[in-house]
Amino acid sequence: MPLLTIHHVTSYRYQQPVSLGEHRIMMRPREAFDQRLLSARLDIDPEPSELRWLHDVFGNSVAIASFQRRASHLIVTSEATLEHAPLAQRQVDVEPYAGLFPFTYSSEDMPDLLRSIERQYHDPERIVDNWARAFVSNHGDTGTVDLLTRMATGIQRDFTYVPRHEKGTQSPIETLRKRQGTCRDFAVLMIEAVRALGFAARFVSGYVYNPSRSEDVVGGGNTHAWVRIFLPGSGWVEFDPTNGIIGNRGLIRVAIARDPYQALPMSGTWFGLPASFLGMDVTVDVRRADPLKFPPSDHGAINSRAIGAAGK
Repeated sequence: MPLLTIHHVTSYRYQQPVSLGEHRIMMRPREAFDQRLLSARLDIDPEPSELRWLHDVFGNSVAIASFQRRASHLIVTSEATLEHAPLAQRQVDVEPYAGLFPFTYSSEDMPDLLRSIERQYHDPERIVDNWARAFVSNHGDTGTVDLLTRMATGIQRDFTYVPRHEKGTQSPIETLRKRQGTCRDFAVLMIEAVRALGFAARFVSGYVYNPSRSEDVVGGGNTHAWVRIFLPGSGWVEFDPTNGIIGNRGLIRVAIARDPYQALPMSGTWFGLPASFLGMDVTVDVRRADPLKFPPSDHGAINSRAIGAAGK
C-alpha cells in the first residue's frame, strides 16, 4: 500500500491590501477504506480570525476561513500524508443482473441515486446522447464495465488534453465540438454521457500521481478531476477519462459532488479596487512519503490545524 505525501499551495496576489471575505477550502483528502489519512495540516497566511470545519451535503471536509485585517496576498498550503490502496479494473465486481447493459438499479438504491442520474446540460439535438450510444453494441451483448471502459479510454484517445487555469467548465457539446479540454471538461462530458444511458455518476476532484515511471499520466502539478459511477456489486467506481484509468490507481479523492461547482478546491470573496487582483497560482506535488516517519503505531494519529505564515 503506497504511502503518499501531498503538498498543495494556492496563492492569490493583490496590488494593494484588500479586505478578504469568507473562504471555503476543500483540500483535505477524504477518509475511506482505500485511502487512509495519516496526517493533515492546513497553513493559511494571513492567519484567519476564525477557522471552522464542516461536512457538506456530500460528506466532504470543508474549512471555512474568516479574516478581519486587510492583506496583499492570501496563501493556503495543504499538506497531507495518506496510505493509498490502488484498485485495478480487474477488481471491479458487478452483480449478475447489472453485468450487461442496459440494466435497472434496484428499488433500494434508486431513491438515493436519482439526483446523480439527472442530466445537467440541455441537449435538444441529442448530440451527447448519440455520442454515448455509439459505445453500445448493436448485438445486445454490451458488457457494462466494457462499455464504460471504452468510453473513458475513447476520450483519452480521441480528445486532446489542454490545461486551462480559468474558472469554469466547457459544456459537453462544446467539448465534443472542440475535441479538446481539461480534465474537468472530460469529466463533465463523461458524466453527461453515462447519465444519458441511465447511469448514476458524480464529479470527483482530487489529485493524480504516477504509480510507476512506465505510466504516462497527465493532469499532475494541479488539482485533477474524474468520474465516479455507481455499479451494483462494487458501488462507486472511479473512471478517469483524461488518463483512461479504471479504478482508483493513481487517483486520490478530495471532494465528491453532483456538479463541478460543488467541488471547488477553494472559493471566496475579496473587496477592493477591480485592478488590485494580480493573479492566482496553484502548485501540487504528490510523491511517495518516507515510511520511517510514519511507523505503523502512529497510523491512527491524525493532526489537523491551521496556522499563519510559515515559521510562525
